[in-house]
Amino acid sequence: MGIEGVNARIADIQSRMIALQTQQAGRTTQQSQSSTTTGGASGDDFASYLSDAVSQTPATGRGYAVNSKGIPTELEAYGNGKIPASALQPVGSTGFKLWAPAAESMTRMIADAQKAGVHIGITETYRPLAEQVDLARRKGLYSQGGLAAKPGTSEHGWGMAADLDLDAKALSWVRANADKYGFYNTASRESWHWGFKPESSGARQQLAVQ
Repeated sequence: MGIEGVNARIADIQSRMIALQTQQAGRTTQQSQSSTTTGGASGDDFASYLSDAVSQTPATGRGYAVNSKGIPTELEAYGNGKIPASALQPVGSTGFKLWAPAAESMTRMIADAQKAGVHIGITETYRPLAEQVDLARRKGLYSQGGLAAKPGTSEHGWGMAADLDLDAKALSWVRANADKYGFYNTASRESWHWGFKPESSGARQQLAVQ
């Protein structure tokens, strides 16, 4: 997990600790008296709250939630094409960035492919709204036979899609293995376009070990 991912994880745990402190405020006096009697640590100490916060983190391993369309609510709050740099993470050493969980899975997929003698390159990842508008103007909307999603709806705008540079061998490998990492070819006319599905079984398996 990258530094930004670690920071996000710490922030999530801290917010859970604050919530737990509020919920348990009514028990503080009783726990303190128990601590004095037994010589043990109070149930309100850092270790106790940390344990409770971690135990309440969803099974995905990152604590994120998604809306009915599968969009992480933390990204939905920013808006498509308006994701701040703090919510994005580098994909290995490629120089490209995605939403942190997607970046971690893509980094792992590229590394595993390389172990199998397959090279996966990247040509584009996150696409700001202004670039979506420009692309739609130049290449036309996908719904009308072009190559661009309607501005404000692009998977690239959520930081959850990558356009890959694939030769025949790499394309075959990705088609056979990408779902294990939570990635799917979500644009039927674009063999290079792979979108991340955070609620897929592959994504869950990858995030659980990060």
